[in-house]
Amino acid sequence: MATIHLERRDDVIRLTLARPAVRNAFDDTMIGELLGWAREAAADQRARAVVITGEGPSFCAGADLAWMERMRDYDQARNLADASAVADLFHTLATLPMPVIAAAHGAALGGGAGLLAVSDLVVAERGAQFGFTEARLGILPAVIAPYVVRRIGLAAARGLFLTARRLDAAEAWRLGLVDELTDADTLQARTEAILDEVLQGAPSAQRATKALLARIEPLPVQAVRDATAAAIAAQRVSDEGQEGLRAFFERRPPAWRRGGPDA
Repeated sequence: MATIHLERRDDVIRLTLARPAVRNAFDDTMIGELLGWAREAAADQRARAVVITGEGPSFCAGADLAWMERMRDYDQARNLADASAVADLFHTLATLPMPVIAAAHGAALGGGAGLLAVSDLVVAERGAQFGFTEARLGILPAVIAPYVVRRIGLAAARGLFLTARRLDAAEAWRLGLVDELTDADTLQARTEAILDEVLQGAPSAQRATKALLARIEPLPVQAVRDATAAAIAAQRVSDEGQEGLRAFFERRPPAWRRGGPDA
């Protein structure tokens, strides 16, 4: 595949995001490849665990800039189709039946932080940064919102979504987005140690546990996924959504910000 690398070793699937030149940012190709793989993995009865990592300087920087620029010209129907594919991706990852471990370094922003929210266990280097920065671009973290709220709670998600600020690893750990912190030079070793702990459990018990937890704390139903996709599609084509993206690519403050062009 062009944007992800897959390795199967001892019934463990190792997935590496492989667009290091753009800090493993999402584009339509990566979303399609991830979704195709996730659907296959969901039916894989032999897989004991999934480990997600990122190649290069960051785990995942969110949306790819070139893809975002193309989306400025999409109409609402095209935006809705695009957002629905992203919603399907996160739902499929969140409902994988085997344990999912994510190892974050560098930055995990927007959809990258969303990947952490749909993982069962997250280890991160202490120097990593996290954030849901969409509001500063005039859009919103719509399709990942249910999973972030499920992981860190509504109050914490509300504050992070509305301020769109970045947070360091210590705060991400305190809020519950990250389960464990480690140094950069021990991230891989600690990830492997967590994997070893997971592999001590019975696969059937772990799968049954994930199914039970999904009943206790339900994952978003189709209507919620449709609503989140519709929300981001509508915002992307709104006046402020278009202004935010234009301002970003023109390297100027958007009109709504203090000191913006209309101030």
